[in-house]
Amino acid sequence: MSTYMPKAGDITRKWYVLDAAGKPLGKVAVEAANLLRGKYKPTFVPHEDCGDSVIIINASKIILTGKKAEDKYYYHHTGYIGHLKSVKYGILMKTKPEFAVTKAVKGMIPDTTIGRQALTRLRVYKDAEHKHASQKPEVWEF
Repeated sequence: MSTYMPKAGDITRKWYVLDAAGKPLGKVAVEAANLLRGKYKPTFVPHEDCGDSVIIINASKIILTGKKAEDKYYYHHTGYIGHLKSVKYGILMKTKPEFAVTKAVKGMIPDTTIGRQALTRLRVYKDAEHKHASQKPEVWEF
C-alpha cells in the first residue's frame, strides 16, 4: 500500500465563519489555525498547503480569561535604541481587537512559507458583518 500524497489540483478549499463572541482568545485562535492548516482533513500532509479560508467575526467580544487583561503585554520594537513599546492586552483588545486575534493565530501557525501563505486566508472583523457573503461561507461550530 502506498502513502497518499495530495497534489495542488486535488485540494478543495472552503470558507468558514467562526463566531468569537463570548469565547476565549486562545480557543478561537486554535480553531482558526487548525482550519487554516487543514489539520482536520483526512488528506492533511504537513508539507502541502491544504487549508481553508477562515472569517472570524465579533472579535471585539472575545474574552480574556484570568488576569490576562492586566498582566499580559504585547511588545514591539521600533528599531531605534531603547524604543521597546508595550501595550496591555486589555487596552489592545479595546482599541485593535482584529490585530490581537491575528497575532494569536499567527503564533499558532508555523513560521514557514506554507504558514505565511495560510495566514493570508484569515479575515478578522470586529463586528458581526463581513463582506464575504458571495463565497458562501459555512458556520464552523466548536
